[in-house]
Amino acid sequence: MKEEIGREAHDIVRGALEFKQEEPYSPERRKFLVLVILGCGGIISAIVGLPLLGLFLQPLLQTPKDVWRVVGKVDDFALNTTTQVVFQNAYAHPWDGVSSHDAAWLRRAGPATFVAFSEYCQHLGCPVRWNNDAQLFYCPCHGGVYYSNGQVAAGPPPRALQRYQTRVRNGYVELKTGAIPFAY
Repeated sequence: MKEEIGREAHDIVRGALEFKQEEPYSPERRKFLVLVILGCGGIISAIVGLPLLGLFLQPLLQTPKDVWRVVGKVDDFALNTTTQVVFQNAYAHPWDGVSSHDAAWLRRAGPATFVAFSEYCQHLGCPVRWNNDAQLFYCPCHGGVYYSNGQVAAGPPPRALQRYQTRVRNGYVELKTGAIPFAY
């Protein structure tokens, strides 16, 4: 048995030593294979990379326009009161779900005069809350406080609350919303 295995191994080794390739691989074949491999890599990179490139370039090429959003009837808001209103974001997509909505604080300052503030604190972007008794906006994150006109009263916020443009049209109050909600 040992001799049989030894003979087979000897035949395999001898066959390998006797095998001679008539011609070595030609340079043209190597170049062709390199080009095929590079071409396949390029095609795969394009398939993966072009959608990613489009994702990053879309905001530069196609900026969303500002949109006027209806937030309620004029009669729904009492004089000298501040109310939180929710509206559809201008940059919303059908798959956004809850995140397609944004909110603002709307104050009725006169019979046809409205002032709208972003709900985001100008310190780090936390949502501010209106305290009707104190007539102040409070940021629960870091203690920022704003007066009813949106100016900083206390705390770390560096500037006043951002304002939305408002208008009254056909008995409805509208806010002009942009592509990105006001943040810090």
